[in-house]
Amino acid sequence: MRIGVYLAHPRPDSFNGALFDAVVAELRGLGADVRAHDLYAEGFDPLLAAAETETVADGGPSVDDLVQAHRAEIAELDALVFVHPNWWGMPPAMLAGWVQRVLVPGVAYKLGTADGEPAGLLKAGRALVLNTSDTPAERERDEFGDPLQRVWNACVLPYVGVVDVRRTVFRTVTDSGEPQRTAWLREARELAAALLDPRDAEAS
Repeated sequence: MRIGVYLAHPRPDSFNGALFDAVVAELRGLGADVRAHDLYAEGFDPLLAAAETETVADGGPSVDDLVQAHRAEIAELDALVFVHPNWWGMPPAMLAGWVQRVLVPGVAYKLGTADGEPAGLLKAGRALVLNTSDTPAERERDEFGDPLQRVWNACVLPYVGVVDVRRTVFRTVTDSGEPQRTAWLREARELAAALLDPRDAEAS
């Protein structure tokens, strides 16, 4: 399997970075062809250009070589993994910009009209989203409605053809100790390994 793993966190020593490293190591250890991307380290430019704002017609190749490389790669992936914190109920601007610049018409979806039903173009049938948060689960659900769940499970991934979306939130991170973080890293490895389960491939 070809799996893209994407990290969006500006601090190299963050727990998000540890999750990313654990997932990449687990998948590679199991024989997956992993395309690992630390978007900040790569210097990905998240700023959407005016020429890239088309939502229906194919926009053509990007003049940004890195953006174009990401577009070409994602079309060939079998699964996706996103690792990022919950900041103000949103992914970091880096990852939001990646979504807007990479998951474009003609690459990730096809839309006949602006109000039409999209046809997802990605061959990746499943995705894993790993989030970190300092908001307790009950407050996230009752006060905020878990906006990241809506972002990934309704607004983004199904739109581009991903039918199996798995998401886990590790919380609360700031006050967590080493034993808890070790357990979370073990869980992240298990969740990543489950992406390779052939029984899931048959079901999706």
